[in-house]
Amino acid sequence: MLDDPLTHGLWEKTAPPAPPTEGLRGDIAADVAVVGCGYTGLSAALRLAEAGAKVVALEAVEIGFGGAGRNVGLVNAGMWILPSEMIAALGADYGERALDLLGNAPAAVWAMIEKHAIDCEPVPNGTLHCAVGRAGADEISERAWQWGARGAPVRALDAEEAAKRIGTAAYAGALIDLRAGTIQPLGYARGLAQAAIAAGAAVHTLSAVRAAERTAGRWRVSTARGSVTADWIVVATDAYGGAPWPGPRREQIHLPYFNFATTPLKPAHLASILPGREGCWDTKTILSSFRLDRAGRLVFGSVGALRGTGRAIHRAWARRAIAKLFPGVGGVAFEAEWYGMIGMTRDAAPRFHRLADRVVTFCGYNGRGIAPGTVFGRVLADHVLGRISEKDLPLPVTAPEAPTLPRAREAWYEAGAQVAHALGAWG
Repeated sequence: MLDDPLTHGLWEKTAPPAPPTEGLRGDIAADVAVVGCGYTGLSAALRLAEAGAKVVALEAVEIGFGGAGRNVGLVNAGMWILPSEMIAALGADYGERALDLLGNAPAAVWAMIEKHAIDCEPVPNGTLHCAVGRAGADEISERAWQWGARGAPVRALDAEEAAKRIGTAAYAGALIDLRAGTIQPLGYARGLAQAAIAAGAAVHTLSAVRAAERTAGRWRVSTARGSVTADWIVVATDAYGGAPWPGPRREQIHLPYFNFATTPLKPAHLASILPGREGCWDTKTILSSFRLDRAGRLVFGSVGALRGTGRAIHRAWARRAIAKLFPGVGGVAFEAEWYGMIGMTRDAAPRFHRLADRVVTFCGYNGRGIAPGTVFGRVLADHVLGRISEKDLPLPVTAPEAPTLPRAREAWYEAGAQVAHALGAWG
């Protein structure tokens, strides 16, 4: 991984080593070229290799370099938006398919971890969506009703029960989702890579794709020192993509998200703060998230980038916010800090794009990459293998959109997060 303390923070320090890989050298042939070694690309590569396909996965930097190695580690069901909003965005048929797939996606993650013995600190004890004020309580009540109507194991907790589970009386309630949980996110990505390699996939890091051209009915993707000729290309770069397929990146608004990890909390504090080890996030517009890792470190994050003036502003805010939520902890020492980018779409729904003939991608995870990336990678593999037709995919085929003033909006959101955190504590 890059020698940069802000690259992957705690996850780089505590993840098991990545499997040995090297850059692509020379020209090789395959059935499928996978571009990007995060959850989607590695899940697709594993599925393809298990089916007997010759697959080559190319990663520009290192395994899990993008969002897969920087996120909070929450294994959540669905997307940020409500089920009703998913149906409104995708239409009834696709909306129902997507909800069915994504609602069961955490189970696919837990099964993958167990099957391949992935060392990634899995805690399938649920997540808590924490209600801030009356508006937050109304939101989680609606979420509980909509998911509950679909048979999901979710429940709205009152303020008293939420306080017992979280360790603070700051919230008006919470939604517990027992499908969900937490993992060490970089460890999961590295474990997927190890499983894909064991199944027969070739994984090459430090192998950024520079060009893709169609020759004699096949695709040739080129890196600095080699190329892969394949029948299909699976593009799995999401928010960290670019040339030669810039469309998915251009249609997204990048939202920065940071995390701070404390030193391990004292046993007395761990007895009351998240005793069930659920992962948490709240209903605020500029949301906060927090969870514990295996060693008892509190991982606390929010919207913003740790660069320029933002680094000091967000660090000071995190200290104040933790002190307000958990006053018994006292002053905390941060052991690691890092941030990454979330790719947001116009309607917060994911996308399926056919970027060219036999070049396909799922993208636009909107901050929900672990479980959706795992199952979308498998769907991409099954589509390439002919097991799922285009009309039976969980998302409609669409062309990348062009949002209005995307880079200006990104700058506005980053500046807004700095202002909000400079002026406020947590509440």
